[in-house]
Amino acid sequence: MPAATKPSQSAEDYLERIQELIQEKGYARMVDIASSLKVRQASVTSMVQKLGDLGFVKYEKYRGLVLTENGRLVAEKIQRRHETLTRFFSLLGLSDETQQLDIEGIEHHLSGETVDSLADLAEFLEENPEVLQKILRKRQDGKKRPKRE
Repeated sequence: MPAATKPSQSAEDYLERIQELIQEKGYARMVDIASSLKVRQASVTSMVQKLGDLGFVKYEKYRGLVLTENGRLVAEKIQRRHETLTRFFSLLGLSDETQQLDIEGIEHHLSGETVDSLADLAEFLEENPEVLQKILRKRQDGKKRPKRE
């Protein structure tokens, strides 16, 4: 197997989606990946070949794609990062749509240290609802004032 390589942002998206499909359905087929990521099946085939070459996935006849141990670890890390960002943004009262757009925009650019810090901050805010309420009130008050340019 090749030496561990950090997957690209696109590869991370595929690994995350493959893991989600396996958890939801028990398997991940090319057609399901293409449909859920809104890409052509040829694009999925190309990326899956790359992921296979990097040692993240294997194709097993009649089972579809299977994550290798390394692929599973990367996918779980990506899922934890996504869940942490969702948890943090939910506390701030952001809409689901805003959360998804923002998470997709930043999740690949945050270090593990930053994600851990956001998880710690989310935990602190959950344990100190009065602090969270002050933040939310301040945000609400800020929406009432004219925006600064």
